[in-house]
Amino acid sequence: MKTLDIESRSHKLGNGLEIVLHKDSSVPVTAVNLWYKVGAANDKTGKTGYAHLFEHLMFQGSQNIPKEAHFRFIQEAGGSANGSTSRDRTNYYESIPSNQLELALWLESDRMGFLLEALNEEKLENQKSVVINERLEHYDNQPYGLVNEKLNSLLYPLGHPHHSPVIGYLEDIKKFSLEDAYSYFKNYYSPSNAILTVAGDINYESTLELIQKYFADIKDGKTLIEDNFDLLSQLEGNKYLEHFDKVNIPQIYFGWRTNKIFHEDEVDLHTLAFILSGNKNSLLTKQLVYDTQLCQRVSAQNDLSKYDGSFLISATPKRIEDIERIKKAIFDKIENLISSNNNLENEIRTAINNFKFEFVHSIEKISTRADLLSSYKYYVNEPNWFLQDYERFNKVTTESLKNIAKKYLTNNFVELRVLPKND
Repeated sequence: MKTLDIESRSHKLGNGLEIVLHKDSSVPVTAVNLWYKVGAANDKTGKTGYAHLFEHLMFQGSQNIPKEAHFRFIQEAGGSANGSTSRDRTNYYESIPSNQLELALWLESDRMGFLLEALNEEKLENQKSVVINERLEHYDNQPYGLVNEKLNSLLYPLGHPHHSPVIGYLEDIKKFSLEDAYSYFKNYYSPSNAILTVAGDINYESTLELIQKYFADIKDGKTLIEDNFDLLSQLEGNKYLEHFDKVNIPQIYFGWRTNKIFHEDEVDLHTLAFILSGNKNSLLTKQLVYDTQLCQRVSAQNDLSKYDGSFLISATPKRIEDIERIKKAIFDKIENLISSNNNLENEIRTAINNFKFEFVHSIEKISTRADLLSSYKYYVNEPNWFLQDYERFNKVTTESLKNIAKKYLTNNFVELRVLPKND
């Protein structure tokens, strides 16, 4: 498919910085996408939330850039900038007019090479307060805000890279010190632990020269990424938790341990999630929302990362008295999917067509394309993996889908019930 034949060029500087370049001059826009190969999965017990908090610190100025001027400089140049933290990586990105590329590269290089020169106690305490307020507003005091935290604590044991929330626990955020910040930067924010992708209206040669100008002299540090986690392949018994929250409507969640991102089972798991809840004719949505009308909504999703993954099903009952009936209907539907002779080819085709349409549509945006180039480089060490990613869904069949459902959804599971708190 020609749309997915996306040319890119890869380079590596002497300090270890990996570079991916992609040219598309259809519009005069360039995306700069910088991945540091560290995320919440690398947070230690007692030091949770450090990856996310450090993302905030990266916008507080560096040796040659005043506090919060990164956003201002990019916006004044007609662009946008932001950052994000996941379990697997921390990402900083800019979308700019192509004639402002040098500005974005200078800004990113200055904080990669010279952040600590401008970091102080005042900036740290300010951002700790920001993150603490974010934690309180969007998690602790938000209805259903602790769902993911509760689910992951059930699915993954203490010490597992997915056990703690990305934002961290409140007591750990409060303890984050200036010494911790210095150590974190020196351990993880080195050129050899980063992928810099520049995509859009560029010239390959001059862009590489600019990158060398701003990044080549940054000294590499000693990266301390640990991949030797003790990962349990499955749960040791079913787990159940009732969480009472300030909500009017209950929700129920079921979760199973699965596998890593880009594992060979991933596409079947994605397809299974769609067939269960992807549209109004999907198996669980049709039965529980439209036919029996026991639920307001049902959702299935496949959540995979570098180290592990989970498959989740959630339901919002209309009446709390129907929870057990809904649970039985969900597990009966899974059992029927596995054991029946039903042909699912039509449902599979609908799911795959949906995935492919969304995929092709998403990469029309150059910033999404840049992020995928970084992602492919990180996970499969091949930035031009668009076509392979697209075509791997073609292998899904009724038999493979049933086998995947049996492989994972007949194992031990966790159950979380979020119930109204009686004041």
